This record gives sequence, structure tokens and C-alpha cells, in this order.
Amino acid sequence: MPEPSLPVTHHPAAVSPAEGARPQFFYDLGDPESYIAAERVIASLPIVPEWIPISADGLPEGRVSERPGRRVALEALAARRGLQPLRWPAHWPGETRRALIVATYAKQLGRVVAFSLAAFRQAYAGGRELADDETLLIAGAACELHPNAVAKALERPALGSALDLATVAAVAAGVKRVPALTWEGQVFHGDAGVGVLADVLETEIARAAAIAEALRSADA
Repeated sequence: MPEPSLPVTHHPAAVSPAEGARPQFFYDLGDPESYIAAERVIASLPIVPEWIPISADGLPEGRVSERPGRRVALEALAARRGLQPLRWPAHWPGETRRALIVATYAKQLGRVVAFSLAAFRQAYAGGRELADDETLLIAGAACELHPNAVAKALERPALGSALDLATVAAVAAGVKRVPALTWEGQVFHGDAGVGVLADVLETEIARAAAIAEALRSADA
């Protein structure tokens, strides 16, 4: 998952327990719990996941983070995760589809992690509006997206269709809300799901290593 401009930390033991096995990380840039989970995904998972931006509006449980009482709970969660205090955009919740369209474009270019982290941090560490094109240009600069490329991406209907298709595919995979991680038919919802999946993957990696060692010993 090499991404330019922003540091992306790989787990020192990042190996796959099975050829081709890779988790998928589904998130919405307008969702602050997705931001908190995104920061953890970078450091906690022993297998680098595929990042997939989707629209929470198309999920069965909708925008969970916007429910009453969630703002205070998310501020407490960010503190527990060691993040700086959340700074809420003045018009949160606001329009985020345009940001997700640019994220979809960045994904096609292999730059989705850098763009998404920059957009998340602009919104919830900087308090900037994701509906503001200037915010998108700043996030685009973090992954070397030219301003003209960002502007043209926002005018491409195909990118909106790709975003919608990704959302439909997420629902088909069992995703009910964001953030969510999927791996081998299992779905792990919410920030807590990051820790659960990390434990599952560590167990699988240890089991695969033990089997490989046993095979080597048998061949010796």
C-alpha cells in the first residue's frame, strides 16, 4: 500500500496468512468514527487492508455517528485512542459526496490512503468543511493530485457511479454501517472492530507460521 506524501506505517510483521487474503476497510469521509478507525487501521492491522470509500447514506444503519449523543461519545473515543481533540466542522454533519467522489478518483490512481487521511485530518483535526473545495484541494495536494485533476474528477459522472457501486457491494458483503472491515466473509463494525480483526489476523498469522515451521521440520 505505498502512498505518497503522508507517512503510512506498515506493521513490522505484515504478512498474509493465505495467498491473496486481504481485509477491506469501508469508510465515509463524513463519518468521524471512520476517521478514528482509519488512524488505528494504519498502526494496528498486521495485514494492509484495501481502503474503499463508500456513502453511509446507502447502508442499512445509515449515518450512525449523527445520532443523538454520539458527538460526546466520539470525542471520548478519540481521547482514548490518543488522538488530538476532535474539531467539528461548523456545519457538521454536512455534504460529503463530493469528497467521496474525489476519494474514489484517488483510489483509481492508487492514492486513496493519503487522500483519505488528509481529508479526515482536515475535517476532524482541523475543523474544515469537506463540502469546501479548498479542503479537497488541500487533501489532494497531500497525495500529489493537481487542482485541475480534482476539479475534473468532480465533473465526472462515472466516479459518482463507481462510488454508488462500491456502496452497493459493501452492503452485499454484509456491511451495515461505517466504519467496517471485512475479511474472509466476516464483518467487523465500528472502531472496536479494528481491534477484533487485529486479534483474528494475529492468530491466523501465528497459526500459518506454526504450520510452515512444522512442514519445514518434516522436510528436514
